[in-house]
This record gives sequence, structure tokens and C-alpha cells, in this order.
Amino acid sequence: MNSPKKTARIAGILYLLIIICAGFSEGYVRSSLIVSGDAAATANNIVASEGLFRIGFVSDLIAFMSDLVVAILFYVLLKPVSKTLSLIAASLRLLAHPAIASINLLNHFAALLLLSGDNYLTAFQADQLHALSLFFLNMHHYGYLIAGAFFGLHLLVLGYLLFKSDLFPGILGVLLAIAAAGYLTESFGTFLLPQYEALFAWIVAVTAGIGELSLTLWLLIKGVRANE
Repeated sequence: MNSPKKTARIAGILYLLIIICAGFSEGYVRSSLIVSGDAAATANNIVASEGLFRIGFVSDLIAFMSDLVVAILFYVLLKPVSKTLSLIAASLRLLAHPAIASINLLNHFAALLLLSGDNYLTAFQADQLHALSLFFLNMHHYGYLIAGAFFGLHLLVLGYLLFKSDLFPGILGVLLAIAAAGYLTESFGTFLLPQYEALFAWIVAVTAGIGELSLTLWLLIKGVRANE
């Protein structure tokens, strides 16, 4: 961990793990099991694929734990640019995922607990349990958007630091700033104009995909600039 290149490579490996784990949980597990507006169908899907639903939970948890380390590694790499801004960037990332998003996973797991068939749940009718399960999944979705607002601010500060750093090409900072705008657009846009939620989700998928994947590939392949 003494050389910037080694630190950057470790950050790249963890960032790739985050992309894979979070993408699997959000892009495959929940998207394939949750039927929007249909509590019964969603409940049946979760019960039929309980193992997959649990793996999605664990996959998210691994991603958020990895994000804690990535936040510190970026701080170490970028504090020569500005110790204060690097600390702000790290704090925002820690708030977004290890803090807010990890606690928000309770909503994901609550949806499964409601469908577990435990004796204490006999106080509810089946359709009530299905509705409550979907409610908690919806709460998880909105919790994800709240975390995304903090993450968007993190990327904005991180993008500036990358742009100013001698260790990275400035274009990475520009791409992250664009990704930050995507996250902020999705978070605030969905709460303010929910009828355009699908559009906002598409915007963040494109901008974040390009920006964060570009950074990850640079960290894995180059680490830092060759003259460092």
C-alpha cells in the first residue's frame, strides 16, 4: 500500500467487485423478482426464488463493505490535491453506501421475513403480507435513491479531485462529474417528478456506466499515470 499504483490497483479491484455485486442485486435479482404494482406476483416470485433473493442481499452487503475500503483508498490517493475535499468525498461515499444503503438493506430483508410463514405472522391475511412485502421493497427502492443523492455529491467532488490530480487523466474527472449529474437527476427527479422515473433511471444507467466503468478500468489497467 506504499505506492500510489498499488493503492489504485486495489481500489480498482474493489470497484469492479462493487459494480458486479451491486449490478447483480439491483439489475438482476430485484428486477427479475419484483413485479411493479403486483404484490401477489412479487411475493410468489420471492418465495419461489428465496435463495436468489438472499444472495441478492448478501451481494449488496459485500458491495457496500467494499465501498468503505474504496472510500479510504481514494482519500489516500487524492489528499495531496486537497485534504479537505478528499475528506469530504470520503465522508459522502461512506454515508451513501456503508451507512444509508446498508441500513436500507433491512427493507430488502423485511420483505422476505414477511413471507417466511412464521407463526407470529398468522395475525395477517396472505394478501396483507403480500402488500406489506411489496411496501418494504418500495421503501428499499426509495432508500436507494436517497443514498444515490449522497453518492452523486461524492462523485462530483471526486471528479474534481481526479481532474486536478497529477495521478489521473482529467477526462476521468469530467466523466465522473457527468455521472454525478446523472445520480442527482435520478434521486431528486424521481421524488419531484415520479412520472419520469424510467427516464431518470436510464440517464443514470448511461452516465454512471460510462463514468464509473472508465475509472475502474483505468485503476485496473494503469493504476496511476506512468510517470508516478
